[in-house]
Amino acid sequence: MTSISVINGPNLNALGTRKPEVYGRTTLADVEAMCREEAGKLGLDVEFHQSNHEGQIVDWFHELGPQVASGASLGAVYNPGAHTHYSYAIRDAIEGTSVPVIETHISNVHAREEFRHHSVISPLASGIVVGFGVYGYILAIRGLHQLSRAA
Repeated sequence: MTSISVINGPNLNALGTRKPEVYGRTTLADVEAMCREEAGKLGLDVEFHQSNHEGQIVDWFHELGPQVASGASLGAVYNPGAHTHYSYAIRDAIEGTSVPVIETHISNVHAREEFRHHSVISPLASGIVVGFGVYGYILAIRGLHQLSRAA
């Protein structure tokens, strides 16, 4: 079965308890269940990841590159968290592996602090979903699926 990866960056393990006024009360386990259900409707499997460590995320993109090249994976829904703004290592991993990425943010980062307005990931993303809460993951999965069908 063709898969997609859902990759979550730092602090997303605290989803549901960290700043619920910004990110809501849905946990990362809830998001994983939502993603698996949506992907299943599209005939896709999900590899779901979260790490607070930049190098681990780089490794996941390096592992995903050959899967995308072989057609076993469509790419990644990626919520980079704070890595959005400064991780050139992850940016370079995405660029070097040519993994299609839908950059996803739970909150509207453009309505928040100034430092959140810039993303080093966005120029490489096939699409960007911001501000729809955790439903943004569903939109990103659908978007990645649709882009793969159009290709």
